[in-house]
Amino acid sequence: MTHDLASLNAADRVTFVSALGHLFEHSPWVAEQTWARRPFRNSTHLHSELCRTMRSAPPERQLTLVRAHPDLAGRLAQQDQLTLASKREQASAGLEQLGAGELAEFEKLNHAYRVRFAFPFVICARLNDKAAIVDAMRTRLANSPEDELETALKEIEKIAQLRLRDILPN
Repeated sequence: MTHDLASLNAADRVTFVSALGHLFEHSPWVAEQTWARRPFRNSTHLHSELCRTMRSAPPERQLTLVRAHPDLAGRLAQQDQLTLASKREQASAGLEQLGAGELAEFEKLNHAYRVRFAFPFVICARLNDKAAIVDAMRTRLANSPEDELETALKEIEKIAQLRLRDILPN
């Protein structure tokens, strides 16, 4: 469903969260805590304020947000239990059409990543294809946990920006 900025700026908290709560995976608290900073000048300002809310959250809450993301081509995808947004995003990168060997590679990398960092690999799938994602998974396994958390938060910002564009085209 698309919205316009004027209606979001005029919305009560429940309506605002209902419209924007999905931008950050299973974390409507980001929209809820951003609502009070209305009015927003444009979609860029709104996205910036949503990200400021995420960035100002305590580290444990940020980690919970990262952990709310599904594994790419993981169990939830295979069982068709992803959110609609995640399903579309993974499909845009070709992750719903993996061969057995590719799927095994994703499973191996997802497991190694979770063992190393204790959270799932997060990347903006809509801005990558499956080969780029596999390369990024391999490369990012060498990151420090602090650097990788920062990278995951930056990717979440990209995901939220694209999701916002889907519902607020202008």
